Amino acid sequence: MKYYVISGEASGDLHGSNLLRAIQQEDKEAHFRVWGGDLMQACGAELVKHYRDLAFMGFTEVVMNIRTIFKNIRFCKEDLIQYQPDVLILIDYPGFNLRIAEFAHEKGIKVFYYISPQIWAWKQSRVHKIKRVVDRMFVILPFEKEFYARFGVDVSFVGHPLLDAIEHFHHDAQFREKYALDDRPIIALLPGSRQQEISRMLPEMLDAVESFGDYQPVIAGAPSITSDKYQEWSGGTAVKVISGATYQLLAHAQGAMVTSGTATLETALFSVPEVVCYKGGQISYLLAKQLIKVKYISLVNLILDRMAVTELIQQEMNAKKIAQTLLPLLKEGKERSAMLEEYSALKKALGGGGASQRAAKEMVALLKKA
Repeated sequence: MKYYVISGEASGDLHGSNLLRAIQQEDKEAHFRVWGGDLMQACGAELVKHYRDLAFMGFTEVVMNIRTIFKNIRFCKEDLIQYQPDVLILIDYPGFNLRIAEFAHEKGIKVFYYISPQIWAWKQSRVHKIKRVVDRMFVILPFEKEFYARFGVDVSFVGHPLLDAIEHFHHDAQFREKYALDDRPIIALLPGSRQQEISRMLPEMLDAVESFGDYQPVIAGAPSITSDKYQEWSGGTAVKVISGATYQLLAHAQGAMVTSGTATLETALFSVPEVVCYKGGQISYLLAKQLIKVKYISLVNLILDRMAVTELIQQEMNAKKIAQTLLPLLKEGKERSAMLEEYSALKKALGGGGASQRAAKEMVALLKKA
C-alpha cells in the first residue's frame, strides 16, 4: 500500500521513522512518500520536504513566512493528488496538517492522525474539524482518550513512543571523556530549542548555577543554534554546550533545569529529578492564560494530574527559586525519593512500550478491511 506521511518537526521525524519501520513489518509492500527528515528518509521513504523548511514558530515568524506557508500547502495538495495514497498519516503539526486533512477528506483519501495536536490545552474547537475530517486518531497520552470521548470521538490510545525511543537508547560509557567533562555530578540545562525561549530561559538558569558549587552544569544545545549564540546568551560564562546528545546528557545527569515542553517528559523517563521552567513575553503570557485550559504546563503533571514536579512560571522563574527547588532533589533523601516514585507512576500511566507497533498494526488492519 501507499502511505503519505506529514510531519513538520524533528520529534515528528523521530516518531514517524519508528512508525514507518513498524508499518513495514505489517505491510511488506509499503511505499512511503513523506514530509519529514533524515530519519524517515533512512527508512526508505521518498522525502518531499524537510522539516527544516517548515518549522515556523510563533505569531511573528508565521506572518513573515505566510507566503511560503501557503505555497507549501498548495504544493502538498497537488502532490497528494498526484501520488494517490491509500492513506494520509498526519503527525501532530496541526496548523498545516488540519488544512491538508480537510482537503484529503474532500478528495476521498483516508486520513489517520498519529499524535494528537494539544487541542485539550487550547483551540479545543479544532476537535469538531478532527471529528469531521479524520477517519481515526491514534493518541499517545492517556487523558486524551477521555478528552475526545467528551466530544463523541472514539480514538485509539497506543501509548507514548518516547518509551520506545528511550528503551532503544544506548548508554555511552565514554560520554564524559568524549566531551571533556570532569568527575563532578552533572546538572543538565535544557533551555529549549528556539532562539526566543533560549534567550529568556538560559540566563536565569546560568545565574542559578552559581548556587551549585559541587556540580558541573552542561547545556543541552539545540542542533539549529550555533555555538556563538550560546556564548552570547551565556554572557561569557564558561559552561559546556553539547549539541545532538541530549539523551546521553540526561543519562549521566544528577538533576535538570528544563524548559516546559516534551523535554520535561523525557527528563522524567530518564529518572532525572527536575525543575520545570517557563518565561514568556508578558503580553503573550497574559493572552495564553486566557486561552489555555489546563492546570499544568509540564506533561509530567498533566499525565499524573497532580503537581509531581515544580513548575516555575514567569516571575517565579528566577535563579533563587530554581536553586531552592533543585538543590534538595540532587542528594539522596525524601525529596529525591518522592520524585522518583512519581516517575514510576508516570511510566505506568503511559502504558508501556510498543506504541509504534500498536499504531502500525491497527492502521494496516483498518486499511486491509476498507
